[in-house]
Amino acid sequence: MRIIEVAKLSLKLMLKNKMRTGLTVLGMLIGIASIVIVFSAGEGIRSLIIGQIESFGTNIVQTEIRVPNTKTGMQAETESARAVAGGAQITSMKERDLEDLKKIPNVIDGYGAVLGQETVSYANESKGRFLFGVSASYIEIDKSEIASGYFFSDDDDKSLSQVVVLGSNAAEDIFKDQDPINKIITIKKSKYKVVGVLKKKGANMGFSFDDAIILPIKTLQKKILGTDYYMYMVHQVENPNMAEETAQIMTDILRDNHNISDADKDDFRVTTMKEMLDTSKTITDGLTILLLLIVAISLLVGGVGILNVMYVIVSERTPEIGLRKAVGAKFDDIMRQFLTESVLITLIGAFLGMILGVAFSFLIYLGANYFGLDWKLVLPLKAFIVSIVFAIVFGIIFGIFPARKAAKLNPVDALRKE
Repeated sequence: MRIIEVAKLSLKLMLKNKMRTGLTVLGMLIGIASIVIVFSAGEGIRSLIIGQIESFGTNIVQTEIRVPNTKTGMQAETESARAVAGGAQITSMKERDLEDLKKIPNVIDGYGAVLGQETVSYANESKGRFLFGVSASYIEIDKSEIASGYFFSDDDDKSLSQVVVLGSNAAEDIFKDQDPINKIITIKKSKYKVVGVLKKKGANMGFSFDDAIILPIKTLQKKILGTDYYMYMVHQVENPNMAEETAQIMTDILRDNHNISDADKDDFRVTTMKEMLDTSKTITDGLTILLLLIVAISLLVGGVGILNVMYVIVSERTPEIGLRKAVGAKFDDIMRQFLTESVLITLIGAFLGMILGVAFSFLIYLGANYFGLDWKLVLPLKAFIVSIVFAIVFGIIFGIFPARKAAKLNPVDALRKE
């Protein structure tokens, strides 16, 4: 009951100067709101990335090209990524690799993929577009759906058929309100028949399949790009629990196919969905911690404001403190009162900040979904726990020095002060 009485008295005294209390609360409010927003956005980003990865299926193992490097560790991976991004060509991943990996007992099926870009023409309109060459099994493994028409077959791929399947955006952009099926488009001065249109899928891992024109991989390789290698391969495994073991077998087969004896000279990278999920979690956790450190700076600024205000309050109420000590108030009583006021200020700021943080998180959710992102509104419990803990800790830390100053005042000297 004593704490409750002290809290009531503290609230009453705080309300006497609403403007000062409000400005003090504001600094804490902004910091706490930022904490909630950071946690919510971090979970939103994580769910978005995980959703994109899982859209491939948890039973997927992906193999992509990698620039060999004699260096090890993070430097090697960074230089490899830069080389690929800069257009370095790795030509060793071929159909033989795809077929050999399909023979692994735990592998159900697989497809190879190649990306290209070429001018596409229809009705006197020409535009550079992304070309996506894949094996016929892509439609089943990738879980894409046909909106109209059909997806090309393995026979179409083997016979180098000049057929294409359009992403939803590409179909709308090229044909407007027309039905694309059986229409003819021109790619590199050759005619290609539209046999299908995919349902809208959205961007995934930085690439929008909706904007792509999909062709049989051999048609794209032989008739347009003039190549015979893959950029990446995707294999579907029967037992996801054995994905890591399967990935190791794949690695051994590819090293044998490519005559590689040193792991540092691998010109490929085999990745399971679990590895992708673990990597995404590490990235989002690191980003969240970094942002929280930035938020802590704003909370520190707010805490300094509380420190200054509490010193002002102690100075203004010196005669009152002297009177209370003269009638029997002890050191602990004065400390308790001023610490309670400090913690109350931070808790009020925390409460209002949490409300503001939830509101802003909801606005971020609405904005992300408006722009087509599969963003989930997540308000983790730890965001509110951290907010309350921060508020209490900062209230005590920045309230304890003014409280000690007040509690150590000599009652006679305090009563003399006007």
